[in-house]
Amino acid sequence: MSLTVRSKVKSAMKGMRASGDLYAALDKKVEEMLKMASKRAKDNGRATVRPCDL
Repeated sequence: MSLTVRSKVKSAMKGMRASGDLYAALDKKVEEMLKMASKRAKDNGRATVRPCDL
């Protein structure tokens, strides 16, 4: 499952190229961050993930 949009990533890296495996690594990192943020929200008794949970 892809959590990032390649065209948006490319746009954010103006003037840089991306290796083929960058997107898989980025998806993995985003997934880890979301899992950690969800756990933090649950641990704080919330069902809503907020920016502060990141």
